[in-house]
Amino acid sequence: MILTVDEAGRALADPACYADERRLHDALALLRRESPVHRVEAPGYNPFWAVTRHADIMEVEREHEVFLNAPRPLLATAEFDEINRQRQEQGIALRTLIHMDDPDHRVIRAIGADWFRPRAMRALEPRVRELARRYVDRMVEFGGECDFARQVAVHFPLYVILSLLGLPESDFDRMLKLTQELFGGDDDELQRGTTSEEKVEVLLDFFAYFQGLTEARRARPTDDLASAIANARVDGEPLNDFDTASYYVIVATAGHDTTSAVIAGGLHALVEHPDQLERLRAEPGLMPLAVDEMIRWVTPVKEFMRTAARDYDLHGVTIPEGDSLLLSYPSANRDEDVFKDPFAFDVGRDPNKHLAFGFGVHYCLGAALARIEVRAFFEELVPRLGSIELAGTPESIATTFVGGLKRLPVRYSLV
Repeated sequence: MILTVDEAGRALADPACYADERRLHDALALLRRESPVHRVEAPGYNPFWAVTRHADIMEVEREHEVFLNAPRPLLATAEFDEINRQRQEQGIALRTLIHMDDPDHRVIRAIGADWFRPRAMRALEPRVRELARRYVDRMVEFGGECDFARQVAVHFPLYVILSLLGLPESDFDRMLKLTQELFGGDDDELQRGTTSEEKVEVLLDFFAYFQGLTEARRARPTDDLASAIANARVDGEPLNDFDTASYYVIVATAGHDTTSAVIAGGLHALVEHPDQLERLRAEPGLMPLAVDEMIRWVTPVKEFMRTAARDYDLHGVTIPEGDSLLLSYPSANRDEDVFKDPFAFDVGRDPNKHLAFGFGVHYCLGAALARIEVRAFFEELVPRLGSIELAGTPESIATTFVGGLKRLPVRYSLV
């Protein structure tokens, strides 16, 4: 139970809190109401300011020259922050788009941007729908009962994004394991180990795999995103090994785990709100709105961090230069000042000003692809779904960054 605003703030640094939806949202509601820009001192972490209101998060995102991604783009332990700082100084650290600020961010983002524009998405959509049908058919093969999160939702987006990259299906299971270890580093079931060194080993395994991929695509270019990344040039020079591998990592992981979380969480929401499932069945034209409501409801990216480049007044609080802020997206997406009845799941919610994809210059590169995947899957599933109910207790991943359900046992009939 959350009793004070200080306890609520510390909850945001507790991975187990994100696996307990009631505790999480009790904490966030308390912070929004009583201390929307709140300084947090949590054991094992460097201090940070928790920003929980939609309007304040939008302001921080807009002021991207004041609030920088570097050097602390994600919430991590103080020990891991120090390891990352040392590796950054050595030039051997992960450096994805979420670690970068302009001008590097603008230049590096452009390398893959064309692959996610509407024209490219339209060309990819038939493949996405083919894979969606394959996984709905697989639900039939399971005989009317499955763990939807582990047997369906986690695989469909993985196939889509790794197909876009051009990776062989024989490597998909390896990518799945590495992705789960990376985002499940705080979860007892999914983590490789408990030490910061063991978490770094996961990144090194990613780097080793993608270094081999880079060498192969530079020797024999192909018509896929992996080749575009491997052969990209900035100021006439190819990307260095770590920047190239980092680009692959962000596409392969962020393009998979987030979408699988929305698909599993979206189905769970429909099971828990059968009136909304019936409404969607009766009005299939609501599907685009339903997709965004699933994304708001799940909010798979829990936070990003920003660091103030100068003193800044935010919601009446002075953020000193050098201090870090945690932008709480689940909180923004339940903000009572923005969403009517924010704790209601409404497949017809319109407007839906959720911040699950971020805002401004760091808006998610793969947002259009994520929407296409979620829409394609539920447009295949809902018309064929005769009945569905829980067949056990859903469980969520313990995380402070990206995650959703890791188990969703369901019993169903499909036609």
